Amino acid sequence: MKHYLSICFLLIGFNAVAQENTNTNKFRQLNEQLATPNVYRTASGAPGHEYYQQTADYVMDIYLDDENQSIQGEETINYHNNSPDHLSYLWLQLDQNMRAKDSDTYKIRTNEISEQSNIRSLQRLEAPDFDGGFKIKSVKDTDGNDINHTINKTMMRIDLETPLAPGSSYAFSIEWSFNINDRMKIGGRSGYEYFEEDENYLYTIAQYFPRMCMYNDVYGWQNKQFLGRGEFTLLFGDYEVNITVPSDHLVSATGTLQNEDDVLSAEQRERLDRAKKEYDQPVIIATQKEAEKREKSKAKNEKTWKFKAENVRDFAFASSRKFIWDAMAVKQSDGTEVMAMSMYPKEGNPLWERYSTKAVAHTLKWYSHYTFPYPYPVAWSINAARIGMEYPMICFNYGRCEEDGTYAERTKYGMISVIIHEVGHNYFPMIVNSDERQWTWMDEGLNTFLQFLSEQQWQKDYPSRRGDAHKIVNYMKGDKQKISPIMTNSESIHQFGNNAYGKPATALNILRESVMGRELFDFAFKEYSKRWMFKHPTPADFFRTMEDASAVDLDWFWRGWFYTNDHVDIAITNVSPFSLDNKNPDTKERPFEIKGITELVNETAIDKTYADMDRSLIDFYNTYDEHKATKRDREQYKQYTESLTDEEKKLLQANKNYYQVDLENIGGLVMPVILRFNYSDGSEEILRIPAEIWKINSENISKVFVTTKTVDTIELDPYYETADTDRSNNYYPPQNEPSSFELFKQASRDRPNPMQQAKKDK
Repeated sequence: MKHYLSICFLLIGFNAVAQENTNTNKFRQLNEQLATPNVYRTASGAPGHEYYQQTADYVMDIYLDDENQSIQGEETINYHNNSPDHLSYLWLQLDQNMRAKDSDTYKIRTNEISEQSNIRSLQRLEAPDFDGGFKIKSVKDTDGNDINHTINKTMMRIDLETPLAPGSSYAFSIEWSFNINDRMKIGGRSGYEYFEEDENYLYTIAQYFPRMCMYNDVYGWQNKQFLGRGEFTLLFGDYEVNITVPSDHLVSATGTLQNEDDVLSAEQRERLDRAKKEYDQPVIIATQKEAEKREKSKAKNEKTWKFKAENVRDFAFASSRKFIWDAMAVKQSDGTEVMAMSMYPKEGNPLWERYSTKAVAHTLKWYSHYTFPYPYPVAWSINAARIGMEYPMICFNYGRCEEDGTYAERTKYGMISVIIHEVGHNYFPMIVNSDERQWTWMDEGLNTFLQFLSEQQWQKDYPSRRGDAHKIVNYMKGDKQKISPIMTNSESIHQFGNNAYGKPATALNILRESVMGRELFDFAFKEYSKRWMFKHPTPADFFRTMEDASAVDLDWFWRGWFYTNDHVDIAITNVSPFSLDNKNPDTKERPFEIKGITELVNETAIDKTYADMDRSLIDFYNTYDEHKATKRDREQYKQYTESLTDEEKKLLQANKNYYQVDLENIGGLVMPVILRFNYSDGSEEILRIPAEIWKINSENISKVFVTTKTVDTIELDPYYETADTDRSNNYYPPQNEPSSFELFKQASRDRPNPMQQAKKDK
C-alpha cells in the first residue's frame, strides 16, 4: 500500500539520541585490542625507527641414508643478537621430536571408540610404531667444548656462560640424526614415499635440523611447543648446505646449486642453460626415459650437492632417482629473472610436465603484481603424493595421474591450485615473515586470498574452492560452539581450514570488492607487503597499515570478521512506499478500498438488488462521490499553490516517490547495505551504502530512498558479495529463493574419469 505525505515545507532534522554502550558498539576503535605503538612498531603499521630482528647463519653437512631412510647431520650456527637485550640463553626448535613416542602430540589427541571402529581408527588410538625424534649426539662451542643444554620436548635451551650482549654473535655446533617418517603411513609435512613397483624412494625433507627460535619485541622468545598444527616461526639468515645422496639421485633445494659440474652431466648442464633463455615453454632437463633408467640401475656410490641461500628463513630439499626435471625462465617487471622449475616422478605425467612449471611461473607473475617482485633466484615445485607444503624457494605438491596417463578434472585443478598456493607461500610467510605458530591466518589466509586472485587470472570460471563470499556461507551460519574467531591461536582453532584459510581469504576479498574498492585495497595491501618484506609483522601491523594507506577506518571490519564468530544475516523487514500529496483534487488517487469475500462473490451471485429494481430508492447519496473534486476544492487548491515558493512548486512538480526500507541485522556482523531496485519500466539500479549506516544502531535501521520511478522489487545483496547466510529475507516483496544443494556421490574406484572414458571410447 502506498502512503501519501502531507508536506509542511519546513526542513526538520532528525536527531537520533542513543545511549551508546562503548563495550558493545560495533564501531568502537580497536585500540584496546592492539599492542600500544612504540619505537619498534608504529601506529601507522610500519616498522619503527628502532625496529630490530635477530639473524642466524647455518653451515650444514647432511647425509641421506637411502638404505635405512635416515638423516645424519652436522651444523654450525652463528647467532646474531641484534636486540637491545642481553641474552643469558638461546632457544632452538626440535620439530622432529613431535614424532617421538612420548610426544605431547599423541598424548593430547582426543578420540572416541565405537562398535563400528575400523582398523585405521584403532591404530590412531596409539602412537605409531616408529622410532621418531631427534637423536642429539653433541652440542659444542667453537673450541669443541660441550655446552650445557636442556631438551624440553620440541624445544632445546642453550645455556651461555656469559650473556650475549647486544650487537654480539655466538657460534656453536650440533651433531644429530633421526629416522625419516613414511608419510604415506603416518603422515607428515615431510618424509619419504615408497614406490613398491620399482622399490625406490622419493624424499621430501624439511624440519630436519635444529633451528633457532624467534626472539623479538613482541613475545621475547617464541618458544611455544610444536604440537603439529601451528607451523613455524623462524628468523632469516644465510645457509651453506652440503647434501650427500646416492649418485643417481637428483636433488632440488632452497638456494642455488654451487657445483653443477660435479653432479650434473654435460647434457643436463646444456639443457639447463637452454632453459635459462626460454620464457614460454619449459625445457626438459632430465627426461622420463632417463628417470626410468635410473629407477632400475640404483647406483651404490654417492654424490654431494652443494647449495647456498641468502636471507632465507628455512632450508628444505627433495631427493630421488625417480625425478624428471623441467625448467623455464620468468622475466619480472623490475628486470630480474627467476628460474621456475619442477621435479616429479613418472607417476605425475603427463599432468606435471604440462602444468607444473607453468603454474609456478604464473604464480610468480601475479603474486608479484599484488605485492613485490620475487626476490629469490629460483622457485621449485616438487611432486609428492597427498601433500601440499611450502619452504623458501621450494614446495611439495600433490597430483598424480592414472596408470594410463589420464586424470580427473578435480585432480587437474587441485594440482594447479596447490602449486599456486604453495609457491605463493614464498611471499607469505617466507618473505613477509609472520608468526605461524601464533597466527595461522596471517600466512594461510593472506596466501589463500592471493591464490584466489591468481586462479582467476589462469582462466575464466576457474573452479576456485575459496574466495567468493557465497562459498563461506555454510561455515558462517554453522554451530557457534564449533566456530572460532579468526584471532585464535593456531592450536585452538575449530574447523582449521575454514577458519585459517577460507574465512580470512573471503574477508579480504569482501574488503577489496565491496568495502574499500580495488584501487584503495590493492595500494594498501601492496604497501603492507613492501613494508614487511624480510621482517616479522603482527596482526596489528597488518590492520594498521591497511587503514593507514587507504584512509578507510576498518576497525569495525577487523572486529567483526576477525575477533568474533558473528555471521552476516541482514533482512529487509518492511518497505513503505510514499509519494507527495500535491493536493490537486483532479489528480488525487482514490484510496484503496477493501472488499470482503461476501461482497466480491455477490457481484456475480446477486443478479439484481432491491435498488436496481426500484429506482425510487435512489437518492443523493447513491450518486454522491466524496472523492470527486468540487468547485470549492479547486478554489482551495488554487489558493494553496499561489502560497508556495518556487522551490516548493519545483519539488511538488518533480513527482518523486519515496521508499522507506527497514532493515534488521540478525546475524550481528555489520556490513555495507547493497540494494538492487528493479523499476516498473524494466530498468534497475544498484545502491551501495557503507557499513557506517549501522554506527548508531547496529540492530535495526531505516533508510528512505527517493526516485522518480516506481519500484517493483528490491533485492538485498544481489551479487552474493557479503556472505549473507539467509537470503530468504533479502527481498521485497518477500519471495522464496530456490534452495540449492549438491549431491555428493562416492566415486567407485572402478569408474573411469571422463578423460579415461573418452580414451576407451575411441
